[in-house]
Amino acid sequence: MDDEPGIKQENELLQLVTFAISEEEFGIEILRVQEIIRIMPITKVPNSPPAVEGVINLRGRVIPVIDLRKRFGMPERDYDNQTRIIVIEIHGMIIGFVVDGVSEVLRIKADTVEAPPAVVAGVESEYIKGVGKLDDRLLILLDLDKLFSREEMRQGR
Repeated sequence: MDDEPGIKQENELLQLVTFAISEEEFGIEILRVQEIIRIMPITKVPNSPPAVEGVINLRGRVIPVIDLRKRFGMPERDYDNQTRIIVIEIHGMIIGFVVDGVSEVLRIKADTVEAPPAVVAGVESEYIKGVGKLDDRLLILLDLDKLFSREEMRQGR
């Protein structure tokens, strides 16, 4: 029974990069993260979708940058010395997304993750893989493939 797809092994660990947006804490699988960089000058791109901040030049590669606050409909705020860009690979494309701060890399047991409620922290449940229960806090696990659809990635190119 444990070998069925979608069934988590009892002692399986998820390794996550955690980050903050507003007062909420989110996590993504560490294997999806290529690097985490400090905020740098972002070049605006005319007629880009509202959540697209623009593009950056990262060691000769032009990478689109999405502001997750805007993507989630949260109020904008100025960047500060905690603001980071998390560079990930999604649908075969490299993108960066702006977060308020990166917290830590942690491992949690897969069996502590529950299915998401309909709406969590203003983020629609279709973007959420689950909610991890840590000792004194909840961690919202994002589903990057659903957060940025193939069609949106093509338009943002």
